[in-house]
Amino acid sequence: MVAVVRPPCDEVAIRSARSTAPCTANAAPWVLAATILGSSLAFIDGTVVNIALPALQRDLHATTADVQWVIEAYSLFLSALILVGGALGDRLGRRRIFVTGIALFTAASVLCGLAPDPLVLILARAVQGIGGALLIPGSLAIISASFDEQRRGRAIGTWAGFTTVTSALGPLVGGWLIQTASWRWIFFINLPLALLTVAITLRHVPESRDPAATGPLDWRGAALVTLGLGALVFGLIHAGVVGLGAPLVLVSLLIGVGALVAFFFAETHVTPPTTPMVPLRLFRSRTFSGVNLMTLLLYAGLGGALYFLPFNLQQVQGYSAVEAGAALLPMTIIIFVLSRWAGGLVDRYGARPPLVVGSFIAAIGFALFAVPYIGGSYWTTYFPATVVLSLGMAIVIAPLTTTVMNAVPPAQVGTASGINNAVSRVGGLLAIAVFTLIVVAVFSNAFTQALAALPLSPALHHALESQRTQLAGIQLPGGLSATTQSAVTQAIGTAYVRGFRVAMLLASVLALASSLVAALTLRGKPKPELPASPTEGEQ
Repeated sequence: MVAVVRPPCDEVAIRSARSTAPCTANAAPWVLAATILGSSLAFIDGTVVNIALPALQRDLHATTADVQWVIEAYSLFLSALILVGGALGDRLGRRRIFVTGIALFTAASVLCGLAPDPLVLILARAVQGIGGALLIPGSLAIISASFDEQRRGRAIGTWAGFTTVTSALGPLVGGWLIQTASWRWIFFINLPLALLTVAITLRHVPESRDPAATGPLDWRGAALVTLGLGALVFGLIHAGVVGLGAPLVLVSLLIGVGALVAFFFAETHVTPPTTPMVPLRLFRSRTFSGVNLMTLLLYAGLGGALYFLPFNLQQVQGYSAVEAGAALLPMTIIIFVLSRWAGGLVDRYGARPPLVVGSFIAAIGFALFAVPYIGGSYWTTYFPATVVLSLGMAIVIAPLTTTVMNAVPPAQVGTASGINNAVSRVGGLLAIAVFTLIVVAVFSNAFTQALAALPLSPALHHALESQRTQLAGIQLPGGLSATTQSAVTQAIGTAYVRGFRVAMLLASVLALASSLVAALTLRGKPKPELPASPTEGEQ
């Protein structure tokens, strides 16, 4: 997404790591450097690619479905495998899996930059997602394993500060590369950063494992959730092209639902020594279930809405790539400045007030994005919406992390945070597919009506109508008069703004639903509602 809004519980994962090899004072700066650089690879990639979508859509002649898959292929494998990535690090060595993830991510980045067509780019993005699933859980786990309790808090604070700064600069640098060189350079830039990170990691970062993590991985659960999410997303994206009633779409959706049902059934029947990927017993906690549902809804709104913003800014409003990259920079600044204050709200007022109020304010922010039309100053159109949305997210993120952490026993915090992290990513994954289906329908209807009112030749009308699924990326035929070109461009922009407004209002409704869930499920200050460990034979 454009803004640096991390999934809510990245920071909590460090609680599950067992410190097996604290680093020396001389190695400590190198450990921080490696983990900051490694995390920044994934965080920057997540903020920059959306800005590049209009450019790569034009250069590769990509369809709307192709562009969706550029984002969804990465998110799918990252969402489905991030819990497996953390478990692999605990068993095989966190440094080893961290480096493996960086290598895979970087090799895929180079392939993305060289991609001759959308298919190669989509496949490379899928491999990037697998690399990210190995890389992302490792950075904080390495910090936790390398620093003792007295130094760990300061180390995590340093990591958080530097990754926030690098992630904030990412869209600006990426926008500049897109504007002055090519969108391909946003992927090539990963290569020198990765080589430096791997060199520091192999030379200075100590290896660590969790001695208690000895059982086999839940590969069956990983395969089922990947198949389920993948089939759902495929069906929803393809529905935008051929309609919801098409046999392929219906079969895909049925397979997706069936695989996810099988996943939940399989997770209840995992037998020791295998540990379930998602221990369903955690959801017996009213607080844990409620906070994950509100995470799903809120981050679905955020991911679905912000997916469309770069297209609106660049293809309709006329922003450059740099200007689009800077448009949501206030969000990063506001969340960074207010995060410490927001973190103390749970201790002062309990979890319910900040989560209810923050989600409600975010809903207002999404609704404000639906107000601007075409043109106008950034400061009077998208800046107010950005500030309000940022304030709402700032109030939510830290209390959400704390609530998840406090809803389960200490021994389960790492697993709980990983689940919440995955839930936030799944929300965005599914929302992009659903939102696009709706936006395409709204745009197509508005565009058809607009074309019918214009004095166009049948051939030109057909040429434009056949591209309506391209949304604002429709290419105008050559040889048009200035008057006709202006009228068609206005029709495209007007139709896109209608679809964009619907997306923003849908996001607002999801944020309101998230606020309602928090109001109904959270009570007082969060505290564990489960026993410290499952009873014998219970998962």
